[in-house]
Amino acid sequence: MFFKLSSVLLGLLSLANAGAIRRSTLSRTSPPAGCVVVNASPSSGHFTTVQAAVNSLSSTATASQCIFIYPGTYKEQVYIPARTAQLTIYGYTTNTSSYHSNTVTITQGRSQDDQPSNDLTATLRAWNVGLQVYNINLENTRGAGRQALAVSAEADKQGFYGVGFMGYQDTILANKGNQIYAKCYIDGAVDFIFGLNARAWFSRADIRIKGQGFVTASGRDSASNPSYFVIDQSDIRAINKTVKAGSTYLGRPWRNYARVVVQNTYMTDVVNSAGWTIWTTGTPNTDHVFFREFGNTGAGAQGTRAAFSGKLTEPVTIEAVLGSNYASWVDTTYLK
Repeated sequence: MFFKLSSVLLGLLSLANAGAIRRSTLSRTSPPAGCVVVNASPSSGHFTTVQAAVNSLSSTATASQCIFIYPGTYKEQVYIPARTAQLTIYGYTTNTSSYHSNTVTITQGRSQDDQPSNDLTATLRAWNVGLQVYNINLENTRGAGRQALAVSAEADKQGFYGVGFMGYQDTILANKGNQIYAKCYIDGAVDFIFGLNARAWFSRADIRIKGQGFVTASGRDSASNPSYFVIDQSDIRAINKTVKAGSTYLGRPWRNYARVVVQNTYMTDVVNSAGWTIWTTGTPNTDHVFFREFGNTGAGAQGTRAAFSGKLTEPVTIEAVLGSNYASWVDTTYLK
């Protein structure tokens, strides 16, 4: 299924040079100056795997670095360890403004069938501060049954723009630091946006439900834990007609201080009228949760919500989640 979504999608966006975070054109079909190049078809001076390109870069350099990836399906797990140098990864696209024209997919199928931790199952294991990713599809093919991540985001100031995230259970681990996911495609069924400590802003995302489950699972475990998930100006609906109405919830609390807001978002009747639900019958985890909504529309925004959830009188601002200096590292062109 490569419907501009290679195995489930494709995207768009642009950046002037290696370390910049500003859009310049509506296509990116050649490497920005200074980028290391990856090409699935062997070519002089190009790497054939993304991991080889990452490994070729100095992790202690101070100047920003970049990788450009030509079209193709790259069957590998990519690990980016903590590093001093800021890194930007670009995928080839004729339209940088979202995921719809993405031509690069990184895919693999590790899961907790054979890996001891969530992080080790991820298609992209991102442990570097300041990582910026544009127009790449990240896919985990494991399917229903076990935790199997598309991305493990483990550091501060990470940005994903026009990226496709495809999985089923635990697709996105937003785990540490401040993060932004803008104009992305995200699919899954069970707890597919989850994490323990990150403050994550999901802006103008297309969220697609693959089966019965829960969009978010916040692991915030105390009042002092900074974790905060906000889904803003997004679109939530079933991936196809086989997914039943009312079969998904906006979230359930992985820990009992879970904090999630869904605002200004359209949702079809795939979202249950209760909106939110408990973790399990034996461990409901609802005594300190902050599950809130504001300005949502569509059939899924209607009905009597769970008693432990509520409505806001005004939307949460991006500054409240990512801080007043967010524009210093966020590509704000993706917020429009």
